Amino acid sequence: MPIRTAEDCGSDALGSRSFEYCYHCYSGGKFTDEGITMQEKIEKNVKMAMQRGMTENEARKTAQSIIPGLRRWSRQGHEEAVR
Repeated sequence: MPIRTAEDCGSDALGSRSFEYCYHCYSGGKFTDEGITMQEKIEKNVKMAMQRGMTENEARKTAQSIIPGLRRWSRQGHEEAVR
């Protein structure tokens, strides 16, 4: 999800806004879907985007271009599961 406004932001453990991840993904200093693999995350985001009116092709292209570049997945080659 693009972070366009402060309300789109996730939150850290103290409740402050985190501009790195949206509220769907990050809340209270934790990922909302701990243990998910990067590929599972891509599939989850594709489904969400399609529910919001995006075509599957467009949703998949977007997810595949953004999700692997997030810091959350920077160690994906060594440990795909979320810390």
